[in-house]
Amino acid sequence: MSDARLQPTDPGPATPDTADWTWVLARPCRDCGFDPEDVSADGVPEILLDARTRYLRVLERDDAGVRPAEGVWSPVEYCAHVRDVCDVMSARLEQILAGGGEKVQFANWDQDAAAQEKAYWRSDPAVLRGELEVAFDAAAATYARPTPSQWSWPGLRSNGSAFTVDTLGRYFVHDVLHHLWDVRG
Repeated sequence: MSDARLQPTDPGPATPDTADWTWVLARPCRDCGFDPEDVSADGVPEILLDARTRYLRVLERDDAGVRPAEGVWSPVEYCAHVRDVCDVMSARLEQILAGGGEKVQFANWDQDAAAQEKAYWRSDPAVLRGELEVAFDAAAATYARPTPSQWSWPGLRSNGSAFTVDTLGRYFVHDVLHHLWDVRG
């Protein structure tokens, strides 16, 4: 990969996203077009594998490491975030399944802190490509595991938002697809 794909200096933190995006489980997203009614629990793995391919193409862009505006992540930073989202959402599903149908409590995850701690802006697109492939493949395999009888099993986010296996998958898909919209992937 050429050096032009990497940020030469720390661009500072992106503008924090403080929105509670759980509303996307009840109505379509006006920005990216996601409609929760179009996604079923058994369709999540296929959507994730398709998204993986699209994110890998994003990393091939010559300007993948360039922020489009102050406070807005570059495509490389979004890809690093999505890699971590795949890991977090897979772990949350694993936690629900391990709970055997009892409500589980998810640990808090601060995406903005993760971006700073891991210096997303410094991610090498070639390395990130492999990490994204692994993260998406693992997430797709994890989301293929639940049976229809498990789709209603509950989990609770640290802010009190309640999920089931089904709604967690829909929420995850929106996050992945919305960020593709963000990077025009």
